[in-house]
Amino acid sequence: MRRTTIAALALGLTAVPAAAPAAGTPGAEQVKVWVTTPDHAELLHERPAVTFGTKPSAQPTIVVDPDRRYQEIDGFGASITDSSAEVLANLALEVRKDTLRKLFDPKTGIGVSFLRQPVGSSDFTAAENHYTYDDVPQGQTDFELRHFTIRHDEAKILPLLREAKRLNPRLKVMATPWSPPAWMKTNDSLVGGRLKDDRKIYDAYARYLVKFVQAYARAGVPIDFLSVQNEPQNRTPDAYPGTDMPVAQQIQVIEALGPKLRAASPRTKLLGYDHNWATHPNDGTAEADYPYQVLRSPAAKWLAGTAYHCYYGDPSAQTKLRDTFPDKGIWFTECSGSKGATDPPAKVFNDTLRWHARNVVLGTTRNWARSAVNWNIALDSTGGPHLGGCGTCTGLVTVQPDGSVVTDAEYYTIGHLSKFVKPGARRIASTSFGTTGWNGQIMDTAFRNPDGSTALVVHNQNDEPRTFAVNVGDRTFEYTLPGGALATFTWTTQHRSKLDLVPLTGATASPDGAAAIDDDASTRWSSNAAQAPGQYLQVDLGRREDFRRVAVDSGGNLGDYARNWELSVSNDGTTWRTVASGQGIGQLTTVDVRRTSARYVRITSTGTASSWWSIADFRLYN
Repeated sequence: MRRTTIAALALGLTAVPAAAPAAGTPGAEQVKVWVTTPDHAELLHERPAVTFGTKPSAQPTIVVDPDRRYQEIDGFGASITDSSAEVLANLALEVRKDTLRKLFDPKTGIGVSFLRQPVGSSDFTAAENHYTYDDVPQGQTDFELRHFTIRHDEAKILPLLREAKRLNPRLKVMATPWSPPAWMKTNDSLVGGRLKDDRKIYDAYARYLVKFVQAYARAGVPIDFLSVQNEPQNRTPDAYPGTDMPVAQQIQVIEALGPKLRAASPRTKLLGYDHNWATHPNDGTAEADYPYQVLRSPAAKWLAGTAYHCYYGDPSAQTKLRDTFPDKGIWFTECSGSKGATDPPAKVFNDTLRWHARNVVLGTTRNWARSAVNWNIALDSTGGPHLGGCGTCTGLVTVQPDGSVVTDAEYYTIGHLSKFVKPGARRIASTSFGTTGWNGQIMDTAFRNPDGSTALVVHNQNDEPRTFAVNVGDRTFEYTLPGGALATFTWTTQHRSKLDLVPLTGATASPDGAAAIDDDASTRWSSNAAQAPGQYLQVDLGRREDFRRVAVDSGGNLGDYARNWELSVSNDGTTWRTVASGQGIGQLTTVDVRRTSARYVRITSTGTASSWWSIADFRLYN
């Protein structure tokens, strides 16, 4: 039976120019390590550093390539909802200061670098009634927006936002409305209904959002990102503000808002959709391609990209959209942890850490997300206060009845990113063997910071300890992570191979001459049987390419490497010549050859073994 898909087959030549050795002893450079375990034994605990060496490893190997670059990072964080503001503002002064430092200070805390703020009321509202910034008595209208005011936020929300920005000046702020003012809607209510299909209403709503952006900027909190509706396909919100906004109406709002926003606040980027990876069955299926329709419309010219939530589907939806619209960005903007009424705290922490590690920390960022954002940054021990909506949500921190504050699993999942991956960082290539759905393997993502340092975030999906290696250029170290643990590794030296590497695009691979496998796809090739002579993987480079090294990575299933192999090349796919042969000693086999020029490359098993032969990653270097 074919094994479960576990890793990416990255058919790409990775570009790294040659460089002189770093000063000092390159192999002795320290790698710092921070670990969080599901049993609370370690919580962002800094372990003793490890060092890079030059000895190859037989373990599954994460190969980090700093010169294959992906999306730029804007930040990681949560939301200071009205409920969060209430519980934080009511803390004793010194406790509040300490909590905010733990959240936002990049040195003494986790350096939260992205906040997504409700425009008006959401389900997490501490007030007795839901509100917007232009509420008038039922039956009245205010097209001139004379009653517009952000007075409600001036009491608690804005002071906390200003303090957060003081603690982390690189903090970015996004704003999202749950509902327009009731007088703009078909049901004259903040809960449910639609915008009235009227040009004057679209114009008024656009001006309302611009006034909000301007008012927040004057209050010392510039808005970096804005979406026009939270979860526009949530047609029946549970007693909290929400708006059924079909694609056609979102397009109308964006077209009315785009030019006004650009003129009033050029820094503010407009995002579309802001809902789940896939349409939830409860929301109907008529507009399952919602974000695609928006980006195909004329309104797309005003959009920087698309925002996603985690409550249905999986993160691969982000890559599918990005592949269709490569000039538009992806932001991941909401995911709440959850707890059952009778769930022990230890179970909640364990389950949340593992799921968020796979899907939010690693799944979103490996699928082009420029941000990873949870929901409430703080709640009380009952999961509130809230006014309708979610009764099981958790925050990054929880305020206890005695006024103390405890950190939750989301504090650590976000912290493993935000403390070490700075705004302006770029995600860089790294081989990863895990899946968001869980397969018990090692999963990871890597980033290059603006200062040149590297951060590698690794999650051991398995319940048992797993040993793996990390390779950068000609340097490698090994590490063992406890079951379920999440870790961040950082180093400063830009390790490079002694060979120059040239990027390759358009390659396809054919296992035994069969189906093609795409670059960085979440698939791998396996012999599907015990190793035997004649099994092979063939790669079509698309054109003749020069190379001097081939790396064959067998991924996370220990022992699934070719015991004996032969490397052959061809220019026409028919006539082959052998350029190297040898024995495999571990999961990563590196073959150095004289400079070779060919279009087709084939790696063939020439021996036997009881284990399968798997290939998770195949790279050529020039």
